[in-house]
Amino acid sequence: MREPARGNTGFWNSLRQGGVPSAIASIMGAPTAQHMAFIRSMMREQRRPEVLHTPLNELDAVVFDLETTGFSPQHGDEIISFGAVRIHGGVVLEGEQFYTVVQSKTAVPEHITELTGITQEMTLDAPTLLEGLHDFMSFVGGNVLIAHASAHDRAFLNAALWRTSKVRLTHRLIDTMMLARWLEPSRPGYGLDELLESRGIPIYGRHHALEDSKMTAQLWSCYLEDMTRKNVETLGDLYTQLSHA
Repeated sequence: MREPARGNTGFWNSLRQGGVPSAIASIMGAPTAQHMAFIRSMMREQRRPEVLHTPLNELDAVVFDLETTGFSPQHGDEIISFGAVRIHGGVVLEGEQFYTVVQSKTAVPEHITELTGITQEMTLDAPTLLEGLHDFMSFVGGNVLIAHASAHDRAFLNAALWRTSKVRLTHRLIDTMMLARWLEPSRPGYGLDELLESRGIPIYGRHHALEDSKMTAQLWSCYLEDMTRKNVETLGDLYTQLSHA
């Protein structure tokens, strides 16, 4: 997605610094302006080098999943739900979970409704995308993100963040599919269902963003044990291994 051309104006300088000019804020309404400013502030300083020294069994992270109207944010597909759980090391924190459906300007296709259970009517009554992003990023905080087949989720998050707030995702992101490819290079496939079955993790509520997040968190816990046996102890160790995988 190409960043819009802009001059060295006060408006764009304010956007880059995480603020919103008062005149624009008055047009948007204070809550909207505050949501945008918060999201921009969240995107600053997320790649602190000291987190690379964090032991994986002490890592605070958020495992998340998105449901979308299709596979191409560049061609108008949009996020329709966010789901996430907080973990510490390999332990899912009890009660620390997030879920919301959000509005979509793109109609929800029938096959997506059949897959996810989310109807067009549900999105009409849901929070706006900006409100959903604000609440999701508030839940995430400064934590590392974990997702399965994360390229899809990153692309949609970046599209939504740029559309609503003119920023891009800066959080560190671990992909459990990449982990599986490194840990089990001879597998015939790396779909979530196949990997869950291989680890004896019960499959339920597939294609519901929160339930998929919970199952991916269990998969991460299994991989954490595997990484420990391979003497991969810190986030930096993990990135080094994945960069050579």
